[in-house]
Amino acid sequence: MRHRIKKTKKLGRGMDSRRKLLRTLASSVIVYEKIETNQSNAKAIRSYVDKMITKGKIQTLHANRQLMAGLTTNAAKKVYEVLAPRFMERKGGYTRILISGKSKDGANKYIVELV
Repeated sequence: MRHRIKKTKKLGRGMDSRRKLLRTLASSVIVYEKIETNQSNAKAIRSYVDKMITKGKIQTLHANRQLMAGLTTNAAKKVYEVLAPRFMERKGGYTRILISGKSKDGANKYIVELV
């Protein structure tokens, strides 16, 4: 029996450092609108960024506080003021993942960008 089904990728880290990694990568995607990373990180932050933009579209005090808790202050401000109005008509799928090439160790590099 599998009692505890794994819901997220562990990314080779403990819970605290995984949260910090997701927070910083998602903040970078939001601030710069494009970053380059590996496949597992790209797949992990795609859903995180989509959830944060959806919270920004709600435009309530509680959603704003959740944004501030989940992102850096610059990223949360950009979601609330710039990205939420831009994606107001879109129902989801705010990020795109593209393969960009190979890194020095032979692994594929992926570009995560906002649509």
